[in-house]
Amino acid sequence: MNGAESLVRTLVAGGVDVCFSNPGTSEMHFVAALDRVEGMRCVLGLFEGVVTGAADGYYRMKGTPASTLLHLGPGLANGLANLHNAKKANSGIVNIVGQHAVYHIEYNAPLTSDIEGLARPMSAWVRTSPDAKSVAKDGAAAIAAAKSSPPQIATLILPADTAWGEADGIAKVAEHNQRVSYSSQAVDAAAKVLKSGEPTLLLLTGNALTEHGLALAAQISGKTGCKVMGQTYNPKMARGRGRFAIDRIPYVIELALPILKDFRHIVLLEANDPVAFFAYPDKPSMLKPEGCEVHRVTANGENSVAALEALAGALGAKPSDVKPQKLVELAKPTGALTHASIAQAIAMAIPENAIMVDESLTTGRGFFPPTAVAAPHDWLQNMGGSIGFSTPVATGAAVACPDRKVICMVGDGSAMYTLQSLWTQAREGLDITTIVFANRKYQILLGEFNGVGAGEPGQRALDMLNLDRPALDWVSLAKGMGVPARSVTTADDFNKALADAMAEKGPKLIEVVM
Repeated sequence: MNGAESLVRTLVAGGVDVCFSNPGTSEMHFVAALDRVEGMRCVLGLFEGVVTGAADGYYRMKGTPASTLLHLGPGLANGLANLHNAKKANSGIVNIVGQHAVYHIEYNAPLTSDIEGLARPMSAWVRTSPDAKSVAKDGAAAIAAAKSSPPQIATLILPADTAWGEADGIAKVAEHNQRVSYSSQAVDAAAKVLKSGEPTLLLLTGNALTEHGLALAAQISGKTGCKVMGQTYNPKMARGRGRFAIDRIPYVIELALPILKDFRHIVLLEANDPVAFFAYPDKPSMLKPEGCEVHRVTANGENSVAALEALAGALGAKPSDVKPQKLVELAKPTGALTHASIAQAIAMAIPENAIMVDESLTTGRGFFPPTAVAAPHDWLQNMGGSIGFSTPVATGAAVACPDRKVICMVGDGSAMYTLQSLWTQAREGLDITTIVFANRKYQILLGEFNGVGAGEPGQRALDMLNLDRPALDWVSLAKGMGVPARSVTTADDFNKALADAMAEKGPKLIEVVM
């Protein structure tokens, strides 16, 4: 058994049985091992950003890490943007990155680089295997790191000669850390704040946004009168009929400040202090009002659902305390495509237990009210802000949950970053409907241009913000990747396209011309 095979067998034995890959010469012994060893599903991505983003989506839905296979430093560098997003989403991933043979590195061949240096900013655990007999042990340590609490991105660098050299066998993965509980003192302190009657915000993310976590938050809100919200962006949120519907803190500072201005306390469950996404001249970075006290109940990796149960118990909150919510009524839209009609059409079309991957940016800011009464579903968002997130994450989510429909919502500018995801979706027959909002411009950047006070954009500025000359043809782009596609220009056409896509399995793309 060589080092590569010992690593593949260790991954499979350790519960890592999916590998999103884009290999090169230095990884060929690993590829050969994947060919020999049963139990590993290999999914090819035509760009490393697809590979790393898919691993993020897989973890968010499965709760266990996948592996990636990347080619040397440049291959890892191509995947860093979506590893950044995965890190912000607290996703566990095992990266396997090829390296030149140890004896070859000193010759400074063209692909030689500081792979550890590239890996460290996005990885909590980094190691280069020194020899073939260490590979399995190092792989087991990487799996343990990815499965730890909180989850981590672990990057194992595999020199080519450690992959082809003789190894001893597989290594056993140490039991990963059990999910840390919570601080009873923090719960008691939060209960005291909530009993005070002062205006209080319960701000949630992470595991607090599961269906059970939200139900407990509804009881606490009903008992104490506190407001419950989610962060602006969240790794996964349970939504739809029968689930407690909450708003998120708005992205736009001018909308967020009036919502938060009267709170005297903010109680955090895995969430961070509410801060602006960017700095703007003469606008605050911190969105909470002056004098507002922040109280942390749980951090990432702690058991927020158990903490909410304890908090509800301390407050005497019960299901009977839950107040009925007045939600937007759904109606099938007709006529022109507007942000409102698009939101209504999507809300009407969401099937039971769907996975919604949201990178709709400007178009999607109004999606939450109508989708609160859609069929029950999970909603995934971009935690790190690096665009090109959604189509890879949708790919990984579909691999993790093949029995669930995945709906990916993305602007045309963002979708071009990781267009190659469509090819992987076609090759794997994944049940994903991608909705591309084709406004043929970086609409969000036009808003940001004004928001930072840069003045009125001239022609050269507009040339960097408009996606015209030529306009992108999404139907042709999708079909070239093997994905059936259609373009819609009215709400009625959109309703029909969505109904057809929901009725059939397999990848589809709908271009919504704005």
